[in-house]
Amino acid sequence: MTVDSRRSSGLFSEDPAPTTTSDWVSAHCDGGARGNPGPAGYGAVLTDSSGKILAELSEFLGNRTNNFAEYSGLLGCLQWTLDHGHKNLRVVSDSELMVKQIQGKYKVNSPDLRPLWEEARRRIARLDGFQITHALRHKNKDADRLANEAMDRGTNRSPRPTSTPGAPGPDSGTRVSAPPQKPAQPTMLRGFTRNGAIHLLGNTTLPDGIFVKVIPE
Repeated sequence: MTVDSRRSSGLFSEDPAPTTTSDWVSAHCDGGARGNPGPAGYGAVLTDSSGKILAELSEFLGNRTNNFAEYSGLLGCLQWTLDHGHKNLRVVSDSELMVKQIQGKYKVNSPDLRPLWEEARRRIARLDGFQITHALRHKNKDADRLANEAMDRGTNRSPRPTSTPGAPGPDSGTRVSAPPQKPAQPTMLRGFTRNGAIHLLGNTTLPDGIFVKVIPE
């Protein structure tokens, strides 16, 4: 069931100004963490009323929880909508917890999620219209794919294969808000330890979020 958060949360008046269907942006968002907490990321697809893709968002979040990643996806969609001058947003997420917390049906007891929930409310209050609904994961495939791509980038893994037809390419006019993929590192690095720290030879640096194995020689 679709719930207009302006009425359920008290953020807006009971009789908002009427809007047409063409005024609305739709967003499917998803977030996840491998390990919970673990390497986390979110993905989102935003479309206009005709179904045309306006943007694809994909961002690595570091070591976070699933719920943190889900809220980050919602915040990303809200910020993109505000930054691009849109006033009405419909969000679809497969996180029942987040959806019902935003709808005001669940309390936000987690001290880690409370600031994210409050920030989401502030951004929602800047919109003329906002709706959020829960959907099962199989109806959120594109957002799930983008979230996994973000986690792959952050952990320096190869992207997972996808059979999604019609996926937009680099010239499709969409935006991916994610750090660029880092080049592959050498398979073998050499260094030494001093005072409990590892020092690599040859001024080599490693990207964040990867695991290393130390073998004494």
